[in-house]
Amino acid sequence: MCGIAGYIGYRDAYPIVIKGLQRLEYRGYDSAGILLYHNDVLITKTKGKVSDLEELMKSGASQKGGIGFGHTRWATHGVPNNVNSHPHVSNSGNLVIIHNGIIENYDAIKKELKSRGYTFQSDTDTEVLVNLIEEVKKKNDCKLGKAVQIALNQVIGAYAIAVFDKEKPDELVVARLGSPIAIGIGKENKEFFIASDASPFIEYTKNAIYLEDEEMAVIRVDKPIKIRKIKDDSVINHDIQELKLNLEQIEKGGYDHFMLKEIYEQPHAITDTYRGRLLANSGIIRMAGVDDHLERFVNAKRIIIVACGTSWHAGLVSEYLFEDLARIPVEVEYASEFRYRNPIITENDVVIAISQSGETADTLAAIKLAKEKGAFVFGICNVVGSSIARETHAGAYTHAGPEIGVASTKAFTTQITLLSLIALKLGKAKGSLSNALYHSYLQEMELIPKKVEMLLKTDEKVKYIASIYKDATNCLYLGRGYNFPVALEGALKLKEISYIHAEGYPAAEMKHGPIALIDENMPVFVIATSKGHYEKVVSNIQEIKSRSGKIVAIVTEGDTQVKEIADHVIEIPETEEAFTPLLTTIPMQLLSYHIAVMRGCNVDQPRNLAKSVTVE
Repeated sequence: MCGIAGYIGYRDAYPIVIKGLQRLEYRGYDSAGILLYHNDVLITKTKGKVSDLEELMKSGASQKGGIGFGHTRWATHGVPNNVNSHPHVSNSGNLVIIHNGIIENYDAIKKELKSRGYTFQSDTDTEVLVNLIEEVKKKNDCKLGKAVQIALNQVIGAYAIAVFDKEKPDELVVARLGSPIAIGIGKENKEFFIASDASPFIEYTKNAIYLEDEEMAVIRVDKPIKIRKIKDDSVINHDIQELKLNLEQIEKGGYDHFMLKEIYEQPHAITDTYRGRLLANSGIIRMAGVDDHLERFVNAKRIIIVACGTSWHAGLVSEYLFEDLARIPVEVEYASEFRYRNPIITENDVVIAISQSGETADTLAAIKLAKEKGAFVFGICNVVGSSIARETHAGAYTHAGPEIGVASTKAFTTQITLLSLIALKLGKAKGSLSNALYHSYLQEMELIPKKVEMLLKTDEKVKYIASIYKDATNCLYLGRGYNFPVALEGALKLKEISYIHAEGYPAAEMKHGPIALIDENMPVFVIATSKGHYEKVVSNIQEIKSRSGKIVAIVTEGDTQVKEIADHVIEIPETEEAFTPLLTTIPMQLLSYHIAVMRGCNVDQPRNLAKSVTVE
């Protein structure tokens, strides 16, 4: 959940690390800190954002040193304050650590260390870990790398760590289990970079190694990286990956916020998702991950989808897609609950795991359980080389490009795009779709990016509607069929970035409780497209209107019936019912964005949230 950035080499470390932390701040922004080494350990840390740390550094802290690392925090153990901020230092002052993850047995270790005379300044599990490493190093009279290895074999939990020993100031030790860590490799091993993802070092090198779970690396300038297994000390030889990311992709590009940039990137992102896969004129969907295992999909007794948050909503949309187009039974599960209820999984099941980052801890845990039960596991994620991409039997990338805003937008639409392609491919293979309908869907999919572009031109109208409802305290979102999950997603977007309480419901369920909330102060956002239970939704809108509710309706172009009832309407272009979620979600995203901006909220960094949930 937290962000880690570090450098060792011939350049000044500070500008590299501070810029890296700024790029990683989507992972956490409760507090930030930095270590630099220049003849001695220099640590600066503070509650607040990376900008607060930068200001503190400007006020007199030394910025010298060719080795350093930094951390931007999403709090787990201990409230956000200066003391609980990373880096943390061992009792001797020799060892310094930064850590992303959770050490679950930290309390037992802490009690043992206290009995041996150790004291603790913070409430964090991380300070416990650095002192455990120190105790192991002292007890075994060993080098830092060995001490880290022995200590990590005693902890339970998840971690990505970087450790520095001022007695050996020419090296860094990094390790991971459950939380990501990338190592950037400079030319001729003259410099190395470490980070939670590749964005902090993309302008310096295109070469990187991604550590696997239970691996650690000792990094020294002018020497090849030594990577070993934490459990058995065996040597690992990693292939160096060439990064496809570029600097332009991780900058705002003139937009006020990353979220707005990413909303407007959706036509291009959707195209990139189906590029090379969708050959509409030839009637072909080409996906290696599915093609190579088509029999497993076609013969599946059931598809189980595991995901969290926005990805879970995309999974709900795909439940309609797979059952409607391919006639395969589907269950959609919260990954965070899936493995704790002893689920029934068989070798005839296909499990699809969905995650933007590919690092979501709960989803990874669900994958491991499904594999143990013998299911075939297919991953859908955006980040190349991520843990989910490596843990699953097969998979596909969405190719959405970096998503920096904490509130997912293009992740949602590209996941639905990819899932639509898979459902169509399976429908064709199983014969549940006629050739005519199959070809019609393919032709329509190619038109979706242009239709999203058309919807983005409604931005000013959406902004006006946002100005009317920005001070609401509660909102309802209603949809039916394919657009019920979009109602859930719309409510989530509003909640997470504007802090307005909102709930999504199937429109018909309004009568079973939520209708009691409706009065003249309650905005209700209703998806009422012409395809998919239109007349039923119109009846629901009438019920809201008769109780003085304020109605904002998303309708299909040319609608007249809902226009006469609703207070405001936003039109979407005509499309196949199965593809309407790709369009109806766009005004929902814009609405949430503008309301949040008008309320003075930090759109890209909403409170208490982080982009990638790498802890359970």
